[in-house]
Amino acid sequence: MNFSDRLKRSRQIKKEENPNWTQDYIAKQIGVARTTYTAYERGTKIPTIDTVNKIADLFDVSTDYLLGRLDISNYQVDKSNEFDSIKEANKLMDQYGIEDAAFFDLEKWKSMSPEQIRELESYFQYLVKKSKEIEGKDNK
Repeated sequence: MNFSDRLKRSRQIKKEENPNWTQDYIAKQIGVARTTYTAYERGTKIPTIDTVNKIADLFDVSTDYLLGRLDISNYQVDKSNEFDSIKEANKLMDQYGIEDAAFFDLEKWKSMSPEQIRELESYFQYLVKKSKEIEGKDNK
């Protein structure tokens, strides 16, 4: 299997778990146009090393697997003590159907009702409280 085949297979596996894993979704995650990503899957365009690294991180596979140097997609590295906040945030965005950073679009926030703002404030208060609790535990 070549790079384009492994790329397409990796996306299909993710898409079976979550239908949001479309070519468009992946293109946005790695910072390229959908047509560019499609060309990667078709084998008509080769991504940069930086983009290969982003793709490997996104799919949770090794670059060696994508490049055909290994036939095993996931390599085992002891990550038990390593927390990847970006990966976890992406999982939450997937879980709650937040497809891109448009969630943080100020124009959308401007259209919120007073009740929605109060709910948001309550949630922010909760986050600040939890953050201070965590800080307190870390400083002990």
